[in-house]
Amino acid sequence: MKLVLVNTDILSMFFRNDSNVVSHFKKYLAQYEKINLSIITYYEILSGLKHKEALRQLDMFLEFVKHNLILPLTEESVTISSDLYAKSRKSGNPVDDIDILIAGVALSNNLTLVTNNEDRFKKVKNLNILNWSTKAETLPDTID
Repeated sequence: MKLVLVNTDILSMFFRNDSNVVSHFKKYLAQYEKINLSIITYYEILSGLKHKEALRQLDMFLEFVKHNLILPLTEESVTISSDLYAKSRKSGNPVDDIDILIAGVALSNNLTLVTNNEDRFKKVKNLNILNWSTKAETLPDTID
């Protein structure tokens, strides 16, 4: 299994205790110590919870973040994103700025993007995509 960047929609499903997503998280964390999320996903979740004044969920999210990795925007990721933006606009298939920035973080870190919004990201060339909202394979009884 390759390292992944978890998109906002999948992280939201995890916090809603979606059984398929939780199963994939467990399988991934059996191999890797931390979940990667972008600073964009951090912003989207944080701003949404603050807007809803969901204090309990906000505390849970902030605790989750302490144990995982938030990947920043870098010059490299923004350069990749700007190239993607220009190409998508020229082709007549523009991609949302937020999605372009998340894709740039995934590509610059050589990560597979885990999302339930496959249609929004499949336009991005060379971006590997997984959808953890589908049923995970059976988890192993032991970890090698």
